[in-house]
Amino acid sequence: MCGRAQAVRTMPEDDLETLPGVGPATADKLVDAGFESYQAIAVASPGELSNTADIGESTAADIINAARDAADVGGFETGAAVLERRERIGKLTWGVPEVDELLGGGVETQSITEVYGEFGAGKSQVTHQLCVTVQLPKEHGGLRGGAIFIDSEDTFRPERIDDMVRGLDDEAIQATMDDREMEGSPGDEEAMTALVDAFLDNIHVAKAFNANHQMLLAEKAKELASEHEDSEWPVRLLSVDSLTAHFRAEYIGRGELAERQQKLNKHLHDLDKVGNLYNAAVLVTNQVASNPDSYFGDPTQPIGGNILGHKSTFRMYLRKSKGDKRIVRLVDAPNLPDGEAVMRVQDAGLKPE
Repeated sequence: MCGRAQAVRTMPEDDLETLPGVGPATADKLVDAGFESYQAIAVASPGELSNTADIGESTAADIINAARDAADVGGFETGAAVLERRERIGKLTWGVPEVDELLGGGVETQSITEVYGEFGAGKSQVTHQLCVTVQLPKEHGGLRGGAIFIDSEDTFRPERIDDMVRGLDDEAIQATMDDREMEGSPGDEEAMTALVDAFLDNIHVAKAFNANHQMLLAEKAKELASEHEDSEWPVRLLSVDSLTAHFRAEYIGRGELAERQQKLNKHLHDLDKVGNLYNAAVLVTNQVASNPDSYFGDPTQPIGGNILGHKSTFRMYLRKSKGDKRIVRLVDAPNLPDGEAVMRVQDAGLKPE
């Protein structure tokens, strides 16, 4: 029996072998695939579980139903209970107060936030900035957690993390050093180098070589988040830059549109699952296309169609302005009005106007 499976079955509340149709071999397969708890199984589909554990879909459905009962999910709850649960949702600072205000306090955990815009608008700068701010103490707008970065366009640069950590205000730097029990101050070069290294250690980066590999990495992200769930630095941010580049390049023309959208839909659900199971913010960047039918206004439109539009909880549009200025527009949110804010993209990171 593998070590990870043993670790799971030492916890009686997550003893997978108590579920109907789950023996030691099936339990090992489930754990190896990242289904380490009742809750993880409860939100899976019968087809997904069937393929993972090499069992029939009927048996998989029975296992899922039993896991839903054990995990107490799948039923109705009162609005008051939903409100209480939402109070556990974290808000991650963008690093720009005006943008945080636009988002109702920051980027939400347990939600997908989509950031789209043309080349050079600053999408990758946002992903890097949030990989830094997620590690800040909560009193400074962070979530005191680690980040997972799925890189499909070779955009991740540790040098930018270095710039952005050094670009934090002195108060946030000192608070972070104190929180990590590090000696030194913002003016101490040796201490700052050590702090940058500590930030980089909490960012888990993987390069996606194609769409299928990107989808696999989303599943691996779930495993990584599970491994760090009870650690000092749980995963609190899952970033994908960019979500659509590989899908756009590999599925060309109307003949492949349906398959592309089906795969993109599954990918989004896998990402959303990480956010919901591990209370993490999910940030995805998206490419754009020009709408030739648009005679008035901005013809720039995000790609991904209705699948992405419906699955993204928050949609943010970045567009260039003069110099280092960028306009940040909240296009869609379930409980917030549309609006705009201005930020600057500088060497030290994202800054207010």
